[in-house]
Amino acid sequence: MANDVKLRTTPSEITNIEDVWVLHFPRFGKEGTHYHTYGMLTPYFKGLTEGRLMATRCVNEACPISNGHGEKWLPPRSDCPDCHQPMQWAQITDPHGYIYSYTFVERGGTGLEVECPYYQIDVKIEGVCTILKGYLLDRKPIKIGDKVKAVFRTESPTNTCLDIAWQLL
Repeated sequence: MANDVKLRTTPSEITNIEDVWVLHFPRFGKEGTHYHTYGMLTPYFKGLTEGRLMATRCVNEACPISNGHGEKWLPPRSDCPDCHQPMQWAQITDPHGYIYSYTFVERGGTGLEVECPYYQIDVKIEGVCTILKGYLLDRKPIKIGDKVKAVFRTESPTNTCLDIAWQLL
């Protein structure tokens, strides 16, 4: 779409160390490169670059809350916040949801990587117990409850959370 929101960023370099991504984020030029490990959350960011939305869920039968039947969490957690045991990866096979809340951003601060104006939205996905924050590609007027679907940046991904956006249905 010609009126879609665009990113003002370049892909970050990735070093893969034993299936763990280390992001080279050149926010302040080569000398100011920030190195950040995704650690146990690497499958989430890798999934975004492959067009997959990965969540986590608790499968610990001794968990006082989930009893081994935990709901999905986005953004993912490596450990359950209730029993502190490792979470299990689960793919969101139908990444559709609705706008739970939103903010219209007309002017961003220094370093904002999303072209203004844009809608920053919170998305509720069925079967996910948390709300996922993101940005809407469309600039049309919106309202709470509008249906959206995930769109993935698989060509020239940024290797960050900016590799998932939302589009109105």
